[in-house]
Amino acid sequence: MDKLRNIEVFVSVVETGNFSTAAEKLGISAVMVGKHIQQLEKHLNARLLQRTTRRQSLTDAGEVFYENGKRVLEQMKFTENAMESLQSVPTGLLRVSAPVSLGSSVIAPMLARYLQTHPKVNVELILSNARVDLIGEGFDAAIRIGEIGDDRLVAKPLKPYEMVICASPGYLQQFGTPATPEDLKTHPCLVHTVWNQSEGWHLANTERTTSAWPVNSRYVSNDGHALRAAALEGAGLLLQPKVLLAEDIASGKLIPVLESFIPKPRVVHLVYLPDFRPRAKLTSLINFMTENDFY
Repeated sequence: MDKLRNIEVFVSVVETGNFSTAAEKLGISAVMVGKHIQQLEKHLNARLLQRTTRRQSLTDAGEVFYENGKRVLEQMKFTENAMESLQSVPTGLLRVSAPVSLGSSVIAPMLARYLQTHPKVNVELILSNARVDLIGEGFDAAIRIGEIGDDRLVAKPLKPYEMVICASPGYLQQFGTPATPEDLKTHPCLVHTVWNQSEGWHLANTERTTSAWPVNSRYVSNDGHALRAAALEGAGLLLQPKVLLAEDIASGKLIPVLESFIPKPRVVHLVYLPDFRPRAKLTSLINFMTENDFY
């Protein structure tokens, strides 16, 4: 019986609230989660969980074991990190979080190049526009666009995220080329759901940012690649990071407009938790990302 694995599964079940969510988090089946719990209860000769069709709760024994089990896993993690710090060659798994568009277009190929120079490291890249909890969700590092918002994290600046406003040649031929932010009122624009419509596009060289908001937004998506595809089909004006559209602009498939008014570049940071025993694998990633331009 793998006692440590059983403890890990039990703690995950308690923290996620059910077997199926714990199974998804751990990459195993819900049936296997149940087997781990059964093995643990049999070994301890104690019921740890009370389950009904609607809810689950900890028994008294379960509450005691949960608190102690968490400490066991934390100590094991600490020990693993201490051993890693003794290794001069980067080794082990790096879990990295990044925003969806930047992650798929820039961070993913960058990590592939990083792996070529560090053959003993494995990478798990999770793409999400949500700000992950590095401790709670077990990430070694994350890419953040904009303000950090957490003074517990160490932040290393990366190349700023330059923006561009553009449209397809066919769209501009049909609807005309906007000359000022005020012209956006008469153009259909492609909108990302993460934008705050009360603030609008923060355009440069204008005092009235609210007037620049694309009020005529017939196409809304939560994914930058979807908006890019719509722009290529002539669906409207697009505000996106320049790196995502560089090839389309170079080939003439998209034409930049309002270049005197594009928003200021957005800051980008690599963030991670401070570690009094720096781990070779994380240190190598930090050095690789801060010493190279990837876009």
